[in-house]
Amino acid sequence: MSLENAPDDVKLAVDLIMLLEEHAIAPETVLSALEIVKKDFERKISEKSQN
Repeated sequence: MSLENAPDDVKLAVDLIMLLEEHAIAPETVLSALEIVKKDFERKISEKSQN
């Protein structure tokens, strides 16, 4: 499966992994930041469904 034909979430994940690795960010920092991002987007989804 080529990335060209991959689903958007897979493409985004690959882009994020490359970006984080290029900047040599510690894995612990990445995971902590991703939890913050996840909670933020879950809140956005919740707010959207309430409107």
